[in-house]
Amino acid sequence: MTTGERNGHSHEQHGAVFDNLTAVSMTVGRGGAARLVVQLANLGPSDLVVDVGCGSGTAVRRASRDGARAVGVDPSGQMLRLARWIGSLRRSERVRFVEGTPESLPIVSESATVVWALGSVHHWHDQARGLAEARRVLKSAGRLLLVERSVESGAKGHASHGLTDDEAQELVRAVKGSCFSQVSLQARRTGLRELVIVTAVAP
Repeated sequence: MTTGERNGHSHEQHGAVFDNLTAVSMTVGRGGAARLVVQLANLGPSDLVVDVGCGSGTAVRRASRDGARAVGVDPSGQMLRLARWIGSLRRSERVRFVEGTPESLPIVSESATVVWALGSVHHWHDQARGLAEARRVLKSAGRLLLVERSVESGAKGHASHGLTDDEAQELVRAVKGSCFSQVSLQARRTGLRELVIVTAVAP
């Protein structure tokens, strides 16, 4: 192996380690939000939950512990591998993880009773299309729950990963414009985090 090949191999190894550390770090602090969204969804054995932007699957596994079936959707193969690995360690049942985006959910139309997104809406490339997809996969009277961290206007870097008050109001208008009913906005605190939560019901 040449020096260049060794350097390239070392760079790949460091890149893989960084990716793994990033994936693990994204799981930290999600437990509180996962507990809250499961509580708000009032899940039961007849529910099928679709978690949009599931990351490491924390909320998916918690939904299964409440007896629901749950599907985690994420565009990152790295996160999905981590979610499946954790799920196998914890012997999570009635869960599966699939690759997909909010704008193109690999879910059968009118099959889910709950669609939620925890901290992923601010990453959606096309919010209107993502909401249309959520409406498509939900059964009539299915529940939509969008949970985001509340952030200050003008926040930068990691602190900007969430919604400002104005952005939360814009999201409410977008959900109403997507023909959902009973749209509401509330603020809840979990641990040190202030969350904004938009809930709605599919037509």
